[in-house]
Amino acid sequence: MEAQGPGGDEGFTPDARGRLMQEVAAQMDAIEADHGENFQIGRVITVVEVLKPATEELDLRVRAQMLPWVAIGMLEFAKKSLGG
Repeated sequence: MEAQGPGGDEGFTPDARGRLMQEVAAQMDAIEADHGENFQIGRVITVVEVLKPATEELDLRVRAQMLPWVAIGMLEFAKKSLGG
């Protein structure tokens, strides 16, 4: 099982920390492009697919430092914004 890069590119295998940092930096760039420099970051939810190629294990790591019902509401909003 190979990791996928941005857009689902098969065979994309940079180091795990670097991959996650690239994703965060891309999000920050997009936020700045959309909102300029006069904004604050509110709540953050991370959802990371973790692959272990040697054993073909798959894990989904979700972290939300907020009350569960707030996180669920944010995830529902995200689902709707993705067309779901």
